[in-house]
Amino acid sequence: MAVFVALGAFLMTLIGGWTAGRVTDRRHLVLGLAGGLMLGVVGLDLLPEALGAAGDEVFGVPAALLLFVAGFLAAHLVERLLAARQAAHGAEEHDGRTPQVGLTAAAAMVGHSAMDGVAIGAAFQVGEGMGLAVALAVIAHDFADGFNTYTLTSVYGNARRRAVTMLVADAVAPVLGAASTLLFTIPEGPLGCYLGFFGGALLYLAAAEILPEAHHAHPARSTLLCTIAGAAFIWLVVGVAE
Repeated sequence: MAVFVALGAFLMTLIGGWTAGRVTDRRHLVLGLAGGLMLGVVGLDLLPEALGAAGDEVFGVPAALLLFVAGFLAAHLVERLLAARQAAHGAEEHDGRTPQVGLTAAAAMVGHSAMDGVAIGAAFQVGEGMGLAVALAVIAHDFADGFNTYTLTSVYGNARRRAVTMLVADAVAPVLGAASTLLFTIPEGPLGCYLGFFGGALLYLAAAEILPEAHHAHPARSTLLCTIAGAAFIWLVVGVAE
């Protein structure tokens, strides 16, 4: 049942990526929406789940929040190291952005989608009602995952073929993740730590890269409205799932 339900996430991810690829003439709106979706996923979905799953404190601070900050700093460090490496080898960036950063970010999205599948499988281990509730949330926000995976890959100058490849990998990941729970049960603590770390990295990409790029060439009100709409959509998804 978990694997069958995860096929819905597979389809929704592809639809999200297809949507991102079809609106290239409104790139600033795509980026604005992607930034809002990423912000909503981090603040309204990933971080609350991380705090609930990894509630232990380390020197007075929840472990999930420490890893959230670590993820933010790690994303910044990776971007700087890749940019420095490109410069040292005389390689050109795409509009000031390193293509490898986009691939790294998309790979992180694939890992997150795999954990989404694991979450579906783990919820079905608790009970069918819990499994269906978690699956609803995952399937709904996998539209945002597919949208963001395609956007993150392409916005850094990667070819369309690479963006499509990462999109397909992101779509397959939740199915494989759900299937893996037939073999083991993931502990709650490590899952919460992972969600915190990934949330920090995703917030960095949204705040430091995607949203500034969206508003740089087109500081229009419509771009801001797309960002707000993206965050509101995730709020709606989380509320329905609850």
